[in-house]
Amino acid sequence: MAQKIKSPETQTLGSGGNGNKGPIHIGNSDIFFDRELSWVDFNKRVLEEANDPENPLLERLKFLCITESNLDEFYMVRVAGLRNILAEGNDEKSLNGQRASEILTDLSNKVRSFVNVQYETLTYTLEQMKENGIHLILNPDELNKNEIEDIKHYYKEDVSPILTPLSIDPSHPFPHILNKSLNLAIVLTADDEKTGLKKDLFAVVQVPSVLPRFLQLKGEGKTRRFFPLEEIIKLHVDDLFYGMTVKEVYPFRILRDADISIDEEASVKDLLITMKKEIRNRIWGDAVRMDIYEGTSAFVRNTLKELMELQDHEIFDVSSILNISDMMYFYGLEHTSKFKYTFFQQKTTLKFESPEKIFDAIKKKDRLLHHPYQSFGAIEDLLRISSEDPKVLGIKMTLYRTSGDSPIIQYLGQAAENGKQVTVLVELKARFDEERNIKWAQKLEERGVHVVYGVVGLKIHSKMLLIVRREEEHLVRYVHLGTGNYNSTTSKYYTDLSFFTVNKEITEDVSTIFNTITSYAKMPFLHKLAASPHNLKTVFLALIEKETENAKAGKPARIIFKMNSLVDPHIILAMYNASRAGVIIELIIRGICCLKPGLPGISENITVISIVGRFLEHTRIYYFLSGGEESIFLASADCMPRNFERRIEVLFPILDAKNKDRIKKILDVQIRDNVKARLLSSDGIYRKRERAEGEKPVDSQIERMNFAE
Repeated sequence: MAQKIKSPETQTLGSGGNGNKGPIHIGNSDIFFDRELSWVDFNKRVLEEANDPENPLLERLKFLCITESNLDEFYMVRVAGLRNILAEGNDEKSLNGQRASEILTDLSNKVRSFVNVQYETLTYTLEQMKENGIHLILNPDELNKNEIEDIKHYYKEDVSPILTPLSIDPSHPFPHILNKSLNLAIVLTADDEKTGLKKDLFAVVQVPSVLPRFLQLKGEGKTRRFFPLEEIIKLHVDDLFYGMTVKEVYPFRILRDADISIDEEASVKDLLITMKKEIRNRIWGDAVRMDIYEGTSAFVRNTLKELMELQDHEIFDVSSILNISDMMYFYGLEHTSKFKYTFFQQKTTLKFESPEKIFDAIKKKDRLLHHPYQSFGAIEDLLRISSEDPKVLGIKMTLYRTSGDSPIIQYLGQAAENGKQVTVLVELKARFDEERNIKWAQKLEERGVHVVYGVVGLKIHSKMLLIVRREEEHLVRYVHLGTGNYNSTTSKYYTDLSFFTVNKEITEDVSTIFNTITSYAKMPFLHKLAASPHNLKTVFLALIEKETENAKAGKPARIIFKMNSLVDPHIILAMYNASRAGVIIELIIRGICCLKPGLPGISENITVISIVGRFLEHTRIYYFLSGGEESIFLASADCMPRNFERRIEVLFPILDAKNKDRIKKILDVQIRDNVKARLLSSDGIYRKRERAEGEKPVDSQIERMNFAE
């Protein structure tokens, strides 16, 4: 499978059927989109869902909050990374030919426009909420006397005791502003004790995150009224500065560089200690962005800009409340089900109480589950039964992200306490889950689980579970492989595929990969699986090349990739060559796409769609027509350099004909989606498909829900 193929850097495109000429190589910036700018376009598609009247009101609010959370992480990691590259004096070029400095400028302009639409959406959403009995009051003049008295009492009893006013002067240096925290910048006037003249002072008050962001006011009637915490503080800010006059109060927040970069070679003795230290250091990252209210005075704006060491393009003026993601509070209100998607009951499969039944079910045939349409509970049941079954001798598992109260952690610990050999490969470097992973990994160790804390230089991103069971004097390996995390919480709204098998070649490969990860051994030959950084990229390129050769030989040739992101330039170049040879390529890519479809003579046979809907499309499926034999693979990896080079990933085949048919149906309904699908053009714009008159609407996620039910 891992045959030698021609290096993509040297591949060029000759004369196409339309007479056009155009080179296919990494140096041609005209055939690539930039990954960062493409990500912003993805977040715009999420924002479109927040503006779609077909979505229930609070679901639209949820999409809006997601766009803010997405954008925050993007700045804390990706934009911070670009700033660091420039600070090192390296103004490198992107695939699209732009230098890092130019990308930052374009990002600033695109994000500024995006934020304006965000707040237009927020204003409209708040109006809709008010019309439906949920009123967020932003103007204190709308409060009645009783509400003002209740707020005053709440401030005195619950807010005032934990506020800390911080003045800024030569003896009081500027305090460390916490990442993503909401703060009030305050300008005061006081008498100078020496001269008797008035002088202006500057102070900061952090809005306490330990209190609810919104206070529900008492009142009668059907409308529920709420008032923001920062506005409560502003109403009583004079109490914090006795003897001074408060002239101005403005909210602001900053985002900091939150990426963790460690020298793993130097930390090999104790990666756990190093990660704990770096997590603590994260709060000291440089400021990369600041949001302020659009009416903020020039004095406050410039003072904060100087103190935060920010540039003008890194400061964003907003027209309403800051920290939009806090609005998720309203999504959790009681008695709001009519403003949300109708309840969806997941289908329960592979749920058996006795060990013999669940293991026999897997031995009988390969099993495939499609989450969230089918319950994640099957994986939890398998671990629970395995932890109690005396015939189970050993369990090995990779964990990248999992929920804090996951039953999986409980069952793994229980298995170890029951005398089974349990090994768990924990990825400490799972971004923004590092601290959580450390805590539950240490709990597993305390219960006797052998925990391997990551691999030097790589992230363990594969989703693998291996169970070894003694049956009739023989050891039988049971394996689960997945496209998504072992996380029962996200499994309810992430689409992923789970695969169970006892196939000897697959289970032997999984066992080999586990042993390679936990030892210093090199990866030996694998029968059915491909793994990165060993041979995953080589296998992908060989499979694409094989399809290209089939097309050149006059055979039907087709490729369908469903994934989160397409960035790797060599994969893109191989697809361009395949397209030119006549291979029909259909790409279902939720997020970043650096490939340009529809380029004359280059990618005319390639279409790209993105589906953003109720569930987060997370499944990775790779389909090849293979001369009519149809090869289908699932993977934990997207086609990105990091997945091929800096992560441990697994690609595995689907061999059973019925399981292949199920996956083909998933791909087919997504390709036919004309409700949530957006089609990417060569100009970089995603446009919703227009349905012909009389054409039936196809929402792929609703179709899958109906099928599951």
